[in-house]
Amino acid sequence: MSVLLAWPLAIVAFNGADSGTDPDVHPRCRAQLQAILTSPEPACLRAAYTQPSERWPAPHVDPGVAWRELAPLPRTPPTPADNPSTPQRIALGKRLFEDPRLSRSGQIACANCHDPQLGWADGRSVSFGHDRQTGRRNAISVATSAWMRTLFWDGRAASLEAQALHPLVDGREMANRSLATAIRRVRRDPAYRAAFADAYGSDRIDAQLIAKSLATFQRSLAPRTGRLDRFLAGRTDQLDDRQLWGLHLFRTKARCMNCHSGPEMTDHAFHNLGLHFHGRRRQDLGRYEVTGDPADAGKFRTPSLRGVARTSPYMHNGLFPHLLGVVRAYDAGMPAPRPSPAQRDDPTFPRPDPLLRPLGLQREEIEAIVDFLEQL
Repeated sequence: MSVLLAWPLAIVAFNGADSGTDPDVHPRCRAQLQAILTSPEPACLRAAYTQPSERWPAPHVDPGVAWRELAPLPRTPPTPADNPSTPQRIALGKRLFEDPRLSRSGQIACANCHDPQLGWADGRSVSFGHDRQTGRRNAISVATSAWMRTLFWDGRAASLEAQALHPLVDGREMANRSLATAIRRVRRDPAYRAAFADAYGSDRIDAQLIAKSLATFQRSLAPRTGRLDRFLAGRTDQLDDRQLWGLHLFRTKARCMNCHSGPEMTDHAFHNLGLHFHGRRRQDLGRYEVTGDPADAGKFRTPSLRGVARTSPYMHNGLFPHLLGVVRAYDAGMPAPRPSPAQRDDPTFPRPDPLLRPLGLQREEIEAIVDFLEQL
């Protein structure tokens, strides 16, 4: 704090609305916040980022990227008009979410892969399901699912209602041969009939109402308020100097805002990070398997970074056990697999995402970014 006290805030006040060209900005701070430095003055960062976010230094994003400034999530998640949330529907959805009777074996519930104690994920590289079969992909946290425009790593569902029933009939997950068998188990329980009547005004139980109930519960799982949210709300002591430096690097030199921006900290888009293993045992072509478009080969949905420190391991295949490894991989520009001679004319061989490039981060910068991510 000694450096901060030595720089009166009235002198180092920074107006980021014009990318640091305001004539009232102290030249030393302006130069530091625009340049790529190993460690800018804490006072300069503190003065810049205690301003309203619309006056922060401009982020480093590629031309054409539709970024949005970081902000708290709205208190109320978006809700479809045909499925309004009520306490009764949330309670019913929670019961269904935790009920293993929705699975063929009677042993696997939605909560097996989405555990509240594990950030609503499961802590495994890839999940396992019926008969201990291993799945193909890492379980995404459902804590921010209310704000997602598509669901699953490949975006195959456009709403939580559409997403909810997929695991029930997936052969590697809950493995019901049909939805009808799971519905019959629910119908046999008098307590469920009473709960559906309380939630929907009728004891009718069908696939649509089960999906609506599960979706309503998942919309209620807004992530807890983190240090960044409190910082954005004006509690400037919530980020220490290194975490604040990590925020600045996240927005600038590390170029994270290309894909992780806005209140949800995602661009809701699909990107190829070179982790597709094309032509190998672990091949997964992601979005291509949904659309059939070769341009989508190897692309996966950008996950929210909300609560990211609690949802390891990372990536669609759980390849990275720690955030430090993730940031180091981005610093290196991620892998860029090249097609073999036999693959050169294969239109499905994924092309590297143009947003990826080596960043040249120093060890201390990587550690500061990780420290910032752990506050989300």
